[in-house]
Amino acid sequence: MNEKYLLAILGSPHTNGMTATMLNYAIRKAEEMGYNVTKINLYEKNLSYCTGCRACINTQICVQKDDIQEIVMCLQKCQTILLAAPVYWANVPAPVKNLFDRLLGTAMEETSAFPKPRLKGKKYILLTSCNTPYPFSWIFGQSRGAIRSMDEFFKTAGMKRIGKIVCSGSASKKEPPKRTIKKIESLFPY
Repeated sequence: MNEKYLLAILGSPHTNGMTATMLNYAIRKAEEMGYNVTKINLYEKNLSYCTGCRACINTQICVQKDDIQEIVMCLQKCQTILLAAPVYWANVPAPVKNLFDRLLGTAMEETSAFPKPRLKGKKYILLTSCNTPYPFSWIFGQSRGAIRSMDEFFKTAGMKRIGKIVCSGSASKKEPPKRTIKKIESLFPY
């Protein structure tokens, strides 16, 4: 039987917040379904900022020596990535954007036309939460910017999204609503 590997990335500074809680529900369900899960908290990693040198386009990994090498190894080994990032100013938090910048050469190859994806065949799941309550979160598009940023990276890398879950109004909640938990659990197996 082939082992199934899932890389779970927390892109929130709040390890007990709504986004982290959603991620933990997903991890538990994935493990119940037989996935071997590696969890990475971006706020605990040493990740320098991208310098824009673009050497990674040829090396397929950032030339700066820090925790990016560990993340790339996990990314290459897994079949599925689960990214949980809250909404900050209608976008992803800075460490998530920095991760995308640092993974440029790992994710794509430059060509004279459109970038050629380097992570084809992998799948991804997005989890996000925002403080704005529904329906205002939807009307004003609070989560759309974050989802768009995450989708852009993964789709350019050649990956296929198998789910996205948004929890709005999270400031007033201690736990995700039951319907959100059911949506998370329904992602496994796929």
